[in-house]
Amino acid sequence: MAARPLAGIRVLDLTRLYPGPYLTLVLADLGADVAKVEDPRLGDYLRELPPARAGLSGRFLALNRDKRSLALDLKHPAGREVLLRMVERADVVVESFRPGVLDRLGVGWSTLSARNPRVILCSISGYGQTGPYRERAGHDLNYIALAGVLAMTGAAGGAPVLPGVQLADLAGGAMWGAVGILAALVGRQATGQGRHLDISMTEGALTLLAAELGSMAVGGAAPTRGAGTLNGGLACYGVYATADGKYLSVGGLEPKFWAAFNQAIGRKVDLSELILPPEGQARVRAEVQTILATRSRDAWMATFAKTDACCEPVLELDELAAHPQHRARGLFFTTDHPGVGPVEQLRTPVGEAAATRLAPKLGEHSNELLGEYGFSDSEVATLRGDGVLG
Repeated sequence: MAARPLAGIRVLDLTRLYPGPYLTLVLADLGADVAKVEDPRLGDYLRELPPARAGLSGRFLALNRDKRSLALDLKHPAGREVLLRMVERADVVVESFRPGVLDRLGVGWSTLSARNPRVILCSISGYGQTGPYRERAGHDLNYIALAGVLAMTGAAGGAPVLPGVQLADLAGGAMWGAVGILAALVGRQATGQGRHLDISMTEGALTLLAAELGSMAVGGAAPTRGAGTLNGGLACYGVYATADGKYLSVGGLEPKFWAAFNQAIGRKVDLSELILPPEGQARVRAEVQTILATRSRDAWMATFAKTDACCEPVLELDELAAHPQHRARGLFFTTDHPGVGPVEQLRTPVGEAAATRLAPKLGEHSNELLGEYGFSDSEVATLRGDGVLG
């Protein structure tokens, strides 16, 4: 197997739950050595989030493969010094505390960069390291609300609808954090200097609206839910129920695809429908829905398999692994955890369908990691005796 692009890059991951662990999963899939630095008392409490098997959450197992765990008390002066010594040999530190917490612990950016000018610190927070909201509590729903993303989802004239995934956590925080880290690693090759990345999940989510805001900037109407080309305003681009209570996604935006779709369902082709006003769109939508409700989802897909009509099934999560496209691309693979048994895993788009290590137990690799970061056996024994390690 060829070396992965981040082989040799050392990452200290101080995060828990979703954004940080997903970010470092991507880095691990790219070959980085990720040390998960956890509080000895609680660790990453995603471990406890049900559903679980043998005491380990499925979510934790999915987000933390190919990482090692160091249980370290950062509130203990010796624990802080351990982290600072590790930073001297690390390339990247990822944290998701509220702004100011690292400074209060004595391991803020100025201290880290003084110990290692080449280190990159990625700070993920809800609203950013500055501004009046810097210390404000929040969750994904709050971030996408403030970002305007929530207002774009739902039926026209109705209430906003919660997305089914954590957009700010994953797309707004984790992915922008990964992009920033990769760019900082490239920049460091030229300058020799690290960088502090201030990743706001709110801002990361807001950037998903860049195209819509661009439309407003040149005089377009303010977009909102259920009214735009891509969020429910057109009959040719939407979701329709089938006879078996399942759904089809229809994306016939271009004339040739709308024509092919209507031919496939036995409906008259009228390309003027693509530009009808809202009342016309509602009429077309109702007509299409009546037709699609006469057959099952899979029966319709057998028909659409014969034409290029931009129509795909809305798969439920328990249908994903069996889909031939996903199987052909090797998206899913299985790991076998001692005491847990086989667990299906999903590779990231930049990773391989394999895991070098299983998700770690709390503090499972404390001695191993500290040895690799230059601590002697006697130092480790002292730290353990003093209660600094879990």
